[in-house]
Order: sequence, then C-alpha cells, then structure tokens
Amino acid sequence: MSTVTRAHLDQRLAAAKRCSKEAAMAGAKAAAVATVAAAVPTLASVRMLPWAKAHLNPTGQALIISTVAGMAYFIVADKTILSMARKHSFDDAPEHLKNTSFH
Repeated sequence: MSTVTRAHLDQRLAAAKRCSKEAAMAGAKAAAVATVAAAVPTLASVRMLPWAKAHLNPTGQALIISTVAGMAYFIVADKTILSMARKHSFDDAPEHLKNTSFH
C-alpha cells in the first residue's frame, strides 16, 4: 500500500482549482452568449406579437432571459468539469488500463 505525500495532495488541489476556474470561465462565456440569444427573440416578440405583449411583462421577460443564462452556465460548467475529470483520471490510470486496443 502506498502513502500519499503532501506534494501529491498539493498538486491535486492545484489541478482541482485550475479545473474549477476553467469551468467557471467556460460557463460565463456560455451564459453571455445564451443571454443575447434569448434576449433578442424575447424582446422582439414582445414588440411584435399581440399575445406576448399582453402576457409577458418586464418581470416575465427578465425571468425567461435569466433562466436561459443560468441553465447555460451550469450545463457548460458541469460538462467542462466532467470532461476534465475524465481526462485526468485517464492520465492517472495504470498503463495496463490505458491500452484500449483489442489485439
């Protein structure tokens, strides 16, 4: 049984911080794009469609736009963290598990 060194734990902590920072940045970028993508049709429909003009007050419009932005943030951040975890777990795997060929 092997012992875990302090340096190894520090290295893993630094990788986790880097991963979470990268995921937060990717989520923020996705949220910004999603905000614009949701705001344009929402605001345009309120101006052009009679049903939307009658039923979507400014609070409803803001709720639609912010929900889309929040969903985009969490989906992209979660996918980024999972992909990085998968990549790092493969890097740390023993050599006999890395060989995925069927020969």
